[in-house]
Amino acid sequence: MRRWLIGSAAVLCLPIVAVFAPYLWSGGKEKDGAAPASKIAKSRIDRVTVYPSNALVTREIEVPDGEGLVELVVTPMPDRIVASTMYSEGGDGLRVLTTRFTTRQVLEDTSAERRKLEAEMEKFQVAGAKIDSEINGLKMNMDLLNKLEAAADKSTRTGDEVISIAKYVMDQRVEKAKEMVNLMEQKRQNGIQMSFLQRKMGELGRGSGRMERDAILVVDREKGKGGTVRLNYLVSSVSWHPEYKVRAGKVDQDVQVDYLANLMQHTGEDWNQVKMTLSTAQPMLNASPPDLCMLQPILAVRGAPGGPPMPGGGGFASPFANSYAPRDIAKKAMTQRGQAWQLNSGQGGFGGGRGNSFDAKVQKEAERLLNEAAAIEQNLDLMRSRTEVLADLKKGKGSIAGPAGTDGPSVTYHLPNKLTVPSRGDEQVIEVVKLKLAPKYYYKTVPVLNTRVYRLADLVNKSEYILLPGEATMYQGSDFVGRMPMPLVAVGEEFTAGFGVDTQLQVQRQMVDQTRSTQGGNQVIKYEYRILVSSFKNQPVKLQVWDRLPKGENESIGVILGKITPDLCKDGIYLRESRPNNLLRWDVEVPANCSGEKAFAINYEFRMELDRQMAITGFRSK
Repeated sequence: MRRWLIGSAAVLCLPIVAVFAPYLWSGGKEKDGAAPASKIAKSRIDRVTVYPSNALVTREIEVPDGEGLVELVVTPMPDRIVASTMYSEGGDGLRVLTTRFTTRQVLEDTSAERRKLEAEMEKFQVAGAKIDSEINGLKMNMDLLNKLEAAADKSTRTGDEVISIAKYVMDQRVEKAKEMVNLMEQKRQNGIQMSFLQRKMGELGRGSGRMERDAILVVDREKGKGGTVRLNYLVSSVSWHPEYKVRAGKVDQDVQVDYLANLMQHTGEDWNQVKMTLSTAQPMLNASPPDLCMLQPILAVRGAPGGPPMPGGGGFASPFANSYAPRDIAKKAMTQRGQAWQLNSGQGGFGGGRGNSFDAKVQKEAERLLNEAAAIEQNLDLMRSRTEVLADLKKGKGSIAGPAGTDGPSVTYHLPNKLTVPSRGDEQVIEVVKLKLAPKYYYKTVPVLNTRVYRLADLVNKSEYILLPGEATMYQGSDFVGRMPMPLVAVGEEFTAGFGVDTQLQVQRQMVDQTRSTQGGNQVIKYEYRILVSSFKNQPVKLQVWDRLPKGENESIGVILGKITPDLCKDGIYLRESRPNNLLRWDVEVPANCSGEKAFAINYEFRMELDRQMAITGFRSK
């Protein structure tokens, strides 16, 4: 009996020894390698870099004082996070060992506003189920009335009984019909309320919030004290584009350019008092250029089945079988380039559609598409005739395809003030910078197109900001005058802004004479035109007037400019680019208060010469 008691006591002591043995062997101290305890960490969003279709978010996470390892849980993380892009940065005496992303299911939605809406939605769902049940019961009662009516027809009842049953059935039908109308109206109103709640829930910028997203960091406190570490991650459902408000004042006042950013962020988390940077970069993980493949010609035997035909008359045939439609092939090349770009950006890390992780196979497929697109473009380029090459050079065109380099500049704007941008479905306008630019005002008219005179200003971008292409809203003082597309303007570059129509300047264009004659074997048609400018302003103004002459594509027709008063513009860019196309430009100064007989006049004449056997069937714009 005693041995049995001793044995039992020994067995019972084994678990106690197993639990306390490490503590006893370590002298009462935990081993450093013990698993760290998880703690909910305090964090805030410190800065955000917004790209055209995504954003890089940086959170500062507080690390509590203490020694050794600590596991910090950052919750909640946004719905639109790209989990594979999370990375952490340590601090002074703090080293981040691991960073991981996890999800967990929760009973109720994590958003208080959404929980309130869901509670209201649940009430309407219960009410809807009750209404449906009452409608079904009412239908069964109406079916019972129909059976009662059928039984009255077949029974051998007295006349009074039949009348009594008929009256009961009719009264009940009227009553049930009213009840049905009332229930259907209740159902309709209930559906309207549910639809309204669904739209409000959609405006919250997140889907079902019954899944919590957490980031877990294991931090080693090497110096035995706390501090802060940084957690960086990318989110999708973010975009921005530039827009402008341009205000012109008096002649001696600067033009004010309000550079704005139209920002939409629908990530599921609010950005409160953050340092914001706007960027036009399109970052991708595949930082190396694509590999170039060999270009191989495809040959076919002339006269063979399915091959090109033999040249007729024994003449010299072109080495190319031109059985292609250039537009269709160029479109195919553009499509393949677009597919390659989507593959690269999709795996590139900023919210793409291929799992948001780098894949070597995807990169190889993108390189294959790029090489095939380039082969198609070179096919069009190499198979051009000498006539086409010379014509493109004359028009100032380069390659026929013009494949790459259309992404525009990579520009970054660091906004000076901290901003708050809530997560919502609509666009929010934030200010990038206000610019004051010195204008050079003048007016411009193209009477062959319309008789309006427009006020313009040449502006030089003397700021340190590149102005990106976008829509500009133009104001004259406080009056809205129209919109115009803002071009890409580099630092120090000049651009032109339009400020609407000035009705105090009027212009008219008319033909004053036309004669026809023959000269040798040619027919000659001579025209005289006059452009009259009327000014009702109290001071002289600078005016730019444009017109055009016909221009033949070859020597079969000649167009010669004759007498012209005043002389054409001497601007170098105009003489190089526009004058060879027979576009006419005058830079004149219109006197004050000149109208009627005193109107400012521009006169010019030109003649067209063509063979007597030729006839002009019309003119077209090109």
